Amino acid sequence: MTHPPVPELFNGEVIARADIPVMAIATLRQVTIEHAGTGGYLSALFAVPQGDCFRIYAVLSDPDREQIKVLAADVAEAYPALTPDCWAANWFEREIFEQTGLCPQGHSWLKPLRFQPSIRGATAATIGVTDFFSMSGEEVHEVAVGPVHAGVIEPGHFRFQCYGETVHHLEISLGYQHRGVERALIGGPNLRTLHYMQTLAGDSTVGHASAYCLAAEALCDSQISHAAETIRTVAGELERLANHIGDLGAMAGDVGFLPTLNYCGRIRGDVLNLTALLCGNRFGRGLVTPGGVRYGIDDARRERLMQGLEAVEKDLQSAVPLMFDAPSVMARFEGTGILTADLAHRIGLIGPAGRSCGLSYDVRNRFPYSAYRFDTVPVVTYPSGDCFARAYVRWLEIEQSISFIRRQLSATDLEDVKPKPLSAFRPDSLVVTLVEGWRGEICHVAATDSRSRFAFYKVVDPSFHNWFGLALALRGQQISDFPLCNKSFNLSYCGHDL
Repeated sequence: MTHPPVPELFNGEVIARADIPVMAIATLRQVTIEHAGTGGYLSALFAVPQGDCFRIYAVLSDPDREQIKVLAADVAEAYPALTPDCWAANWFEREIFEQTGLCPQGHSWLKPLRFQPSIRGATAATIGVTDFFSMSGEEVHEVAVGPVHAGVIEPGHFRFQCYGETVHHLEISLGYQHRGVERALIGGPNLRTLHYMQTLAGDSTVGHASAYCLAAEALCDSQISHAAETIRTVAGELERLANHIGDLGAMAGDVGFLPTLNYCGRIRGDVLNLTALLCGNRFGRGLVTPGGVRYGIDDARRERLMQGLEAVEKDLQSAVPLMFDAPSVMARFEGTGILTADLAHRIGLIGPAGRSCGLSYDVRNRFPYSAYRFDTVPVVTYPSGDCFARAYVRWLEIEQSISFIRRQLSATDLEDVKPKPLSAFRPDSLVVTLVEGWRGEICHVAATDSRSRFAFYKVVDPSFHNWFGLALALRGQQISDFPLCNKSFNLSYCGHDL
């Protein structure tokens, strides 16, 4: 099938919107399917109003070639669904239908993802947002969990179809507190834009803020200092450290291994305090800003960071191997919630969850940005695809992050980092930025109009790719394994519902 030539972009490279090839939807479908079938990833698929129809954009990332492609097609009513031949498009197409009313014909479960009105008003959904898969038969039963949960947690509903204690299907329903952030970004940037980015997913403040700032700086051809790039990546690795450590402790708690649970809870707090040492906020808010960072690192603070990092590493060496050496823990971790590498790639699993299935995709390595362009972080994988792999990959990534932070803090003067003021954005342009958040690939797609304001802004949090992976990991498992499997993915509710 012939189609217009598709420009190949680097991470953060700006393209004129007029240069994005607009092709027939059948062609876009075929190109996307072929791309996913040859090792590529579908980083984003979304639709925006275009006159009296909608324009569907597909963002295709090719880790092997370190290239990004952006395709477009105009659709008025319905189009042939990609999902039957490209499983990674599943939730993207449900979102498009929910938001626009465009019907992907042939989609097997066309149910809205969230509780929100579409651009056209009420959709013609044949499957309501409160309808669920069902099984029938003797001894078949359903178990419903949520959307209201114990403790401080956002709402999400989990519906298990079980035969006895065995889960045959888990359906996940989110979107009970949809915030409409993407709609609020249109017409920006303004004084609220950076705040929105820092609160897209609170535990990924640095990741999302960095992706936005990379996009903003690209749109006005601005280069930030190497020192500012270094501080951004150090903050990103501290964010990764804190969350990975917290997850290891939480997984230990889910199998009743309290020593590692208690150790990691405290050590995670120590890492958050190191982030607070950078900028005064434990989650990194107020640090990353368009044009650089707001706070530098003087020699005294550098020394305190190094000392704190050394203490964290020493404590982790006591806490984490203790868990992996315990036969009772390994009996619960190993063989639980398995996903194969083939299935993981077909559904578009990313981040530590994908690397735990043997997939080697890491944005820091394949689409390097900021200080990762000058200092490579090795990709850590493990092939078993179970809860043990998801824990072990986190542990190996913790070790790599500590080494990386040490190298960056030792490398250069980090004190003079006054942010550079940005000029106006390029009009009628588009940029895709990819960042490796601690859950995986963060994708931001920013497009400007003729006034150099945001015509649309699309955010894909890694959780959007990975929630269906959790559902598949539960198939054939005991329902009592759900808390452990859920924590081994530890996905974001709010990051999914933008």
